Amino acid sequence: MAGKRKGEGKKKSGGRKGPDGKGGSAGRGVRKKASVDVPAGSGQRLSGTSRYLTDVMEIFRTLPGRPLNARQVASTMGISDRDIRDMLHILMREQVGKGTLVEVGRGRFMMPGQESDQKERRGPKNRGRKGPSTGESVTGTIQITKYGKGFVSVPGQDDDIMIPKGHTGTAFWGDTVEVGWMKRGRKEVPYVSDVIKRARNLYVVMLQPVKDYAFGIPTDKRLHRDFLIPARFLNDAPSDVKVAVRLEDWASPDDPPIAQVVEVLGAPGVHEAEMHAILLEYGLPYHFPEDVEEEAEAMSKELDPAEIKKRRDFRKVTTFTIDPEDAKDFDDALSVQSLKNGNLEVGVHIADVTHYVRPGGRIEEEAIERATSVYLVDRTIPMLPEVLSNNLCSLRPNEDRYAFSAVFELDKEGEVVKEWFGRTVIHSDRRFTYAEAQERLETGQGDLAEEVQQLNDLAHKMRARRFKAGGIDFDTEEVRFRLDDEGRPVEVLIKRMLDANRLIEDYMLLANVRVAKWISGCKGQRPPGGVYRIHDSPDPTKLKALRMFVAQFGYKMPDTEPGKAHRAISQLLKMAEGKAEEGIVKQMAIRSMAKAEYNTENIGHYGLAFEHYTHFTSPIRRYPDMMVHRSLQHYLDGGASIDTAVLDGPCAHSSEREKRASEAERASIKYKQVEFLGGRIGDEFDGVVNGLSGKAVYIELEENKCEGYVDIRDISTDRFSMDSERQCLVGLHTGQEIHMGAEVRVRVVRADVQRRELEFEWMGTNPT
Repeated sequence: MAGKRKGEGKKKSGGRKGPDGKGGSAGRGVRKKASVDVPAGSGQRLSGTSRYLTDVMEIFRTLPGRPLNARQVASTMGISDRDIRDMLHILMREQVGKGTLVEVGRGRFMMPGQESDQKERRGPKNRGRKGPSTGESVTGTIQITKYGKGFVSVPGQDDDIMIPKGHTGTAFWGDTVEVGWMKRGRKEVPYVSDVIKRARNLYVVMLQPVKDYAFGIPTDKRLHRDFLIPARFLNDAPSDVKVAVRLEDWASPDDPPIAQVVEVLGAPGVHEAEMHAILLEYGLPYHFPEDVEEEAEAMSKELDPAEIKKRRDFRKVTTFTIDPEDAKDFDDALSVQSLKNGNLEVGVHIADVTHYVRPGGRIEEEAIERATSVYLVDRTIPMLPEVLSNNLCSLRPNEDRYAFSAVFELDKEGEVVKEWFGRTVIHSDRRFTYAEAQERLETGQGDLAEEVQQLNDLAHKMRARRFKAGGIDFDTEEVRFRLDDEGRPVEVLIKRMLDANRLIEDYMLLANVRVAKWISGCKGQRPPGGVYRIHDSPDPTKLKALRMFVAQFGYKMPDTEPGKAHRAISQLLKMAEGKAEEGIVKQMAIRSMAKAEYNTENIGHYGLAFEHYTHFTSPIRRYPDMMVHRSLQHYLDGGASIDTAVLDGPCAHSSEREKRASEAERASIKYKQVEFLGGRIGDEFDGVVNGLSGKAVYIELEENKCEGYVDIRDISTDRFSMDSERQCLVGLHTGQEIHMGAEVRVRVVRADVQRRELEFEWMGTNPT
């Protein structure tokens, strides 16, 4: 465990701390072993707490009457490593038990006999007070910054409750907490009075052993405390590996959380270990319980002739799927046939998952909990067992399959003349990849080329109407990877939307809109009682910020009401199309928008400009789609309006799980981006500035869409400070300005796969 003194052995390019002062731009990562910083002049390595005891007690003797915490003691000793500070805290608590120190406040200690003039600071005497005026507590979800402040989101409240540093109690990011208020002078200060529910059961940490215990350093940068793992809880885990730990005890925020190792994931940088770590970081499963798999395997693999007779038969109608090349679950298919009146009948056929998955079963319970499939760079973590997702429910080619269908008669303008919803049986004639379908559109050659072209012609017309109505085109480039046999990225691929992709999207949108409209009972015969995909109008403050931002590129956005701003945003994106700033303008426009979610209250979908919208088309991978299928069948059978209270909980849960899955996907992409550029240290790239702070410039590389940062202290042309009002960096001597969207040249100098961070060297701005 031999360690290095400060500054020893650092590379020039990577020695600078990141913009957060902890080695990178996005928070804490894996620190060095606890042998890096030792008392000045001691020359000793860390081998337990006893070696520090003499120095600690000497500090208390030389500073009589002054209460000290672990941070102050460590600073006096010349120690900056937080692991050692945590250890010093434990050491000082041990001395309280031995009578050599006394605790006079939260984590503050003195020599015995020196505490008489010190006031107790263990917290206000009225900690039982529950609220500032009502006398009641509130419950919500907490987010904790790296600086220790907390923000609690309470359902039904517009504004978050800000929890001051030191008052977040034993909460972690994402926990459900109870907030109370304490009296501080004339003010009532909020604090976390209790943790109601943990956001996750397991935490991923890097294991850093000392002598009699180990530290668990969270890989999730949002977790603000390290874990202490006693020897009895290590369970023979080796040193310096990633492990999953379970929180065993955290009685006081003054003490470190105690955890136990439950699973060894593997060495950092190993592909399987990292993918499993990402899933665990976000509280996502990577295998099914045995009883769920057993229930799925027991299902009949044959279609029931009696069931087929109950359904509309589309097996003789031309039908095909269009999906990505690596797709395994096919949850939608299109059928097409020309009618005698010149119109086109288009069937949007969706996997009939709810025929197999019934309420009350273990598969249903697991689907509710998972709520969505998760897509990492190298794998899919399905919502349903593979026997269902990839076989029974999947609309595979040349096999009869049950479907739940929305069938439309469309005129030559793509307007709906007639519609029908119900259960069907289909037979897919062809499985197209997007590339194969695109080839049919571009060449007019190949099997089913005419049918694909017919669908595309009407899709263009439907899309034009949607954009004319105010729908916003937020299509962005997606990053994919070509991996070798060991999971290492060898090539970055940029997925761009082509007509074949848009064709499928347009027909799925059509089905989702028409199903939502039908369920809502818009003609007045039926009150709304269903699940909707809603998207609220933008916040006025964010719209104002967007207008100010795009003004630097010469774009003028009219100052309109949020509910009418979609046309202005759509026009803005058209003006930026094909220009260097297109990506950053689209990114900032997305940031100005609200987040889409599932809800039983139908407020419409702002971004798509739909009054009615739901998710009907992907029940294999989304639980809300299963809820919609059941609601639709209920109403088709003449059922009464559904009690929305039954649906509210699953809607909220599905929205939250969707967010987690998206974050996990981005984390896996970021990891592979950093891993990919780790083999290109020293290479130069063109990039675009896509973020600014007072400490760093954030840049997306044009060639491969990888993102990293430049520490502003390393820009040699000037000293820069942030102009928050104008959202740019300004040179203090030259007046040089660095704006969002600026084209720059950078060199890769550091790729830290553990922190998922890329650091660049600033080579200069590119002329425009």
